[in-house]
Amino acid sequence: MTINSHLDALYRLPAHTFPGPGAEAGNLPDADAVAWRITSDVYDADEQWTDAFARFCAAVDTTRVRALIVGAWQEAYETAPSAVVSALLAARDRFPALRALFFGDIVMEECEISWITQTDVTPLLNGFPALEVFGVRGGSNLRFDGVRHEALRELVVQAGGLPGHVVRGIGACDLPALAHLDLWLGTPDYGGDSEVSDLEPILSGARLPRLRHLALRNSEMQDAVAAALASAPVVAQLEVLDLSMGVLTDEGAGALLGGQPLTHLKKLDLHHHYLSESFVDRVLKTLEPAGVEVDLSRDDAEEDTEDDGTVWRYVAVGE
Repeated sequence: MTINSHLDALYRLPAHTFPGPGAEAGNLPDADAVAWRITSDVYDADEQWTDAFARFCAAVDTTRVRALIVGAWQEAYETAPSAVVSALLAARDRFPALRALFFGDIVMEECEISWITQTDVTPLLNGFPALEVFGVRGGSNLRFDGVRHEALRELVVQAGGLPGHVVRGIGACDLPALAHLDLWLGTPDYGGDSEVSDLEPILSGARLPRLRHLALRNSEMQDAVAAALASAPVVAQLEVLDLSMGVLTDEGAGALLGGQPLTHLKKLDLHHHYLSESFVDRVLKTLEPAGVEVDLSRDDAEEDTEDDGTVWRYVAVGE
């Protein structure tokens, strides 16, 4: 799986790309009717992201903008978006209605996810205390320190490899309103060096009293994550548990089913898995009678076996 299409919506608003410098900017949507994507042309160095953002601020009533999508910046494979963060913070007083921000809506043709050079995104949360939705794509050079944010309801961090210090930083946050947490843990091949112990503050649920949707996915250590969730206190408060896109085998599924009951869940998402048919049947027979929606689609999860018997299994999104 690769990320080959941009976000089509954010904050329940359809995404709309602000026109480039050579396009006619007339007949723009109402400022509060769409999620505005600001992007620079990765194939044309004539306009930097900050220049596109300045044009946007001059053309749109920013006091009514509810959702912003930060698209590609120039040379994202080697240039950190520090200037993008600075531009957003410098303009924060002009965005009193902003409730959703996605940072790094960059697709494969622009830059592979694990090649996206990120930066410290903590100042964005500190600078926009009314944000309810925040997302970021790319784990290289990403920094996310522990913060307290009263309004944030949804946090999404997408990576082919999420560094352990980022996982620990998120775990150190106080997010009393957070209902939806989605972390793509990834693989060590692309910087995903977190361990299950790094997830302990999340699994305890102590700082996440309103969490109802937990996704710990796209992980090479999916079996170990599943085993930890078998006794994790946070599970009792969840409605949706998502362990999809990773290397989940019978070992992890067995540990999960052998732990605390999951029959209170509305949905268990295990798509892109490496379970045997017998374990697929076991999961379904355990949970479907209780009314739990279970996604066990295999998608493109295919094993490679070498001549010496070594079996290779892959996360859905790596490079």
